[in-house]
Order: sequence, then C-alpha cells, then structure tokens
Amino acid sequence: MRIRIVDAFTDRPFAGNPAGVLLLDAFPADDWLQHVALEVNHAETAFACPLPEGGEADWALRWFTPATEVDMCGHATLATAHVLRSTGAADGPVRFATRSGVLIATARDDGSITLDFPTAPLAEVPVDPAVGTALGAQPVAAFDTGPNVGDLLVELADEKAVHALRPDHKALVAHSERGVIATARAEDPSRGYDFVSRCFFPRVGIDEDPVTGSAHTALAPYWSRRLGRDELTGLQSSARSGRVRTALRGDRTLLTGNAVTVIEGELHA
Repeated sequence: MRIRIVDAFTDRPFAGNPAGVLLLDAFPADDWLQHVALEVNHAETAFACPLPEGGEADWALRWFTPATEVDMCGHATLATAHVLRSTGAADGPVRFATRSGVLIATARDDGSITLDFPTAPLAEVPVDPAVGTALGAQPVAAFDTGPNVGDLLVELADEKAVHALRPDHKALVAHSERGVIATARAEDPSRGYDFVSRCFFPRVGIDEDPVTGSAHTALAPYWSRRLGRDELTGLQSSARSGRVRTALRGDRTLLTGNAVTVIEGELHA
C-alpha cells in the first residue's frame, strides 16, 4: 500500500511536523497499526479509511504515536486532508470520524487547509513548583486543558524563556495526562505571530512535538482572551518550527496551515 510522509503546518519541506499517512480500505488489527507507527517513528502516523456515503462523516481517522493511540492530533489530520486533496481522493470539505468526534478539514483558495476542532476548556490550577523544576523555568500561570486535549498549559514570563527551555522529560511525565504546553506572549508581533509555544509529550513517547495542532485548541482561547482578538497566529518554536493560524469560534477552534508531501512509497508489511 502507499505510504506518505507529510510535513504539516509549513509550506516548505523539512520544517513543521512530519506525519505518516496511510489510506486504507479498512482498519487492520491495532497491533499492526502500532507497529507501522513505530516503524515510521514520527510524532504521529494517521490511518484513514472511507466510510459509506450518507453518514455524518466521510472518512474514519485514527492516530498513533510510536508508543500508543491518541485521542486527538491536529498535524496528522492536516497531513491526511492534504493527501486526500492532492491525490483527488476527496473533493471539498472532508469530515473525519475520530475519537474526538467529527472533525472537518476544508481547503482554502490560498492552498492552505483549515481544521475545525473542539475548543479546549481551560480551568486554572495552582502553579506547581515541581513543574517549573522539570521545565527549567517557573510558570506564572497554569491551566488544565480538559479531557480531549489532556495537557497542562503553563504561561512563562516571556518569549525568551520559552525558547530557552531544556526540560527534564522524565520528570514531566508526572504532571499531566498527555503533556505540557509552555507558552508566552510574542515580544514583537510585527514578526508575524502573536504568541509562542513549545509542547512536550514524553508520556506518549514524544519528548518534544515539532508543531502541535491540538495544543492550539487550548492556546487559541487562552491568548484570544488575553489579547482581545479572535484570530491569531502562533509560532511553535521547536527545532523544526511551524506556524498555526487560529480563529476562535465559541466551542470550536479553526486551525489553518499548509502541508507538503516529502516522501511517497510502498509499505511492504
């Protein structure tokens, strides 16, 4: 079967977040899906299969890290929508049936793709000094992002603190269901972004995720309230880096970005 590696939330190869994408006729056994994800060894591999016409969704979509299946993944959803669009397997908006409900991907005239995801509920929690010790910088605020995302979102003092993080990944495992999102306001919005973030998910086998769409369902409401605007751009400042354009629409968050197919080949397994 065909397998593709797609760089998501970027318009150039070797940036953004790479994801494996496989289009299947039906889902094989879970252990096979997990083995493929481990072989691909990117943050996530997406597996999609078509659904009968007339239902609430067009494709069933599942995501696996090298270690486990996850409930939500933005960049691999964007990568899958890109593959469906570029191969002609889908025309127009695509509705994905997932563990997080029906997610919609819509191609835009400029070549980008917009994802319609549920907005993460934010509940402020006490700042745990142990989180700051594990991160290497003390947060000024902390929020639980709810069951769909399952992360701890922490704001740091400034953008430089986010760039400088060198966390103890083993220590971070104890502080959230999935991972920790570290963020700060952009020092200079004229550079084209409003906030920065980095995301660490050692609990699911990803020490640092290059660009995390799902995290922006929490970052968007957080910074939209702080900055007083519903439409923002976030820079995820990992080594590969990528930008996510966000638009807050009540209980839904729109995530927009580009994607590039970098590798396409045959899977013999």
